[in-house]
Amino acid sequence: MKVTILGSGSGGNSILVEGGGTRILVDAGFSGREIERRLAVVGVEPESIEGIVITHDHGDHTHGMGVLARRFGLPLYLTELTRDACRRLLRGDEEIRLYHSSKPFSIGPLNVHPFLTLHDAVDPVAISISDEESGTKLGIATDLGRPTASVRHALSHSDLLILEANHDEAMLWNAPYPWSVKQRIASSHGHLSNNVAADLVRELFHPEMRGVVLAHLSEAANDPELAREVVGLALEEVSYRGRLLVAGQDEPLETIDIPSLRETTRYHEADPQLSLL
Repeated sequence: MKVTILGSGSGGNSILVEGGGTRILVDAGFSGREIERRLAVVGVEPESIEGIVITHDHGDHTHGMGVLARRFGLPLYLTELTRDACRRLLRGDEEIRLYHSSKPFSIGPLNVHPFLTLHDAVDPVAISISDEESGTKLGIATDLGRPTASVRHALSHSDLLILEANHDEAMLWNAPYPWSVKQRIASSHGHLSNNVAADLVRELFHPEMRGVVLAHLSEAANDPELAREVVGLALEEVSYRGRLLVAGQDEPLETIDIPSLRETTRYHEADPQLSLL
């Protein structure tokens, strides 16, 4: 399985996942034209994508979904409530494939496992994706107000984890946001702070974890190096030796080949060194 984060943040989110000859997008939060541009940067034709999985109705995850679906004939996978909340983006001639927030479904050899999250959307989910061919698992949770027991279970045993580290608490309360927005972000239906993300990553660590990507960073209330430092310190405590990356808003992150990470990262009891690349 290969994963390319095309961009992540309050201005847009979209992730390209490839496995077993199948390509899908998870979310389409940029304009259709911008997603085409970013796909071109990583050498992927939009026509080669076999579906777009939408996690919830917020614009930074849905903005370009209708345009892409119509232009390239791409099926849209979303829950019924999310579809209803996104009517303004749809014209009625898109191919809609409804899924339930608690029932797995497959797109080719990619098995998608949605699960409910706490976030201020109508029907928010995060997902894990398993690749039958390589036996790898990808966990994606980019809008998560509070990690619950079910979230921990769903993300467990991920080879690669894409997790939001949205804000630093002190920076959030000093950010140029209205007070109501600050309260929403910090609430149990808002976004994860660096510290909460660090605690969750430490809990989810297991010897087969090969990569962690911090996503959905706030430009006004976080700093990439700060997020990396906070989560990196937590990973040091469990002797993590995989990669720790931070996804940006403006350009795609390097493509991550999960099976290759498995080959290049080895754990030894006598070698607790952490490799943060």
